[in-house]
Amino acid sequence: MAGNSQRRNKRNPGSKKGPQVGTGGHSRRALRGKGPTPPAEMRKGHAKQRAANAAAKRAARPTGRTGVARGRGGKGTVELVYGRNSVVEALRAGIPGSALYVAQFIDSDDRVREALKLANEMSIPLLEAPRPELDRLTEGGHHQGLALQIPAYEYAHPDDLVEVAHDNGEVPLVVVLDGITDPRNLGAVIRSAAAFGAHGVVVPERRAAGMTAGAWKTSAGAAARVPVARASNLRQVLEAYQKQGLFVVGLAADGTDELAELSTADEPLVIVIGSEGKGLSRLVTETCDQTVAIPMAAGNESLNAGVAAGIVLYEVARRRGI
Repeated sequence: MAGNSQRRNKRNPGSKKGPQVGTGGHSRRALRGKGPTPPAEMRKGHAKQRAANAAAKRAARPTGRTGVARGRGGKGTVELVYGRNSVVEALRAGIPGSALYVAQFIDSDDRVREALKLANEMSIPLLEAPRPELDRLTEGGHHQGLALQIPAYEYAHPDDLVEVAHDNGEVPLVVVLDGITDPRNLGAVIRSAAAFGAHGVVVPERRAAGMTAGAWKTSAGAAARVPVARASNLRQVLEAYQKQGLFVVGLAADGTDELAELSTADEPLVIVIGSEGKGLSRLVTETCDQTVAIPMAAGNESLNAGVAAGIVLYEVARRRGI
């Protein structure tokens, strides 16, 4: 009753209620917490997760079982790098990804955590996908719950490489590959081109290596700095370069001159490198202004295209004073 001063606000001593000791110290598990909040794409039932799952279903169905799967569809082709080690190595190499697929309820380890961290730093969307969906995307490949989607590479035009050099006030230096079918060789050439100041690499449109995940990985990030152009007709591209004032030099085991006799290193230059087995094709050889050979010890017939490119580009850079 209001105003009743006789009423005591006191709990019955016999009551079980009363001041209680906190329970936080009673259980270690109670103190651990659940860790940081996962991204929206990883939260069950979230709108972004539903959108991610829908995107996974719309993705092109890839082929292959080598850790790199190619989508079907020509110019719109995408690739998937899958497997925990392969994905982490690809992200470390700076390969640009458009999405990182993560299996639902994945057993996390150091590789998974690093992949998520790197993808986050590179602003690559995380898409949670059911394991059956990942099995479908990789066609049964050993994905271990991780797959990195790589978008189709945007090739430059051969003329763009010369324009970049002129825009920078530099003497053009372009590398053209004839019949190189190993993406790792292409990646190695790109890496050498970046190291020695070349303005780009040209590859044929057919029967030649393109900018796959393997090429990106071997380039060790150089593919992000050196443009790669595609040519439907290599001879026509070389002739167009000649009309623009570039000197075309072919690298051949039976070259008419040795590398030391290359007198046009300071001039606008195109270096053409053929495959290790077949060398330069006949039409390309006929188009070259000069063919040069790298001197080697007796018993050695040819060098890997990536190694040969590094030697020639170093010699050109040395003479240019780079």
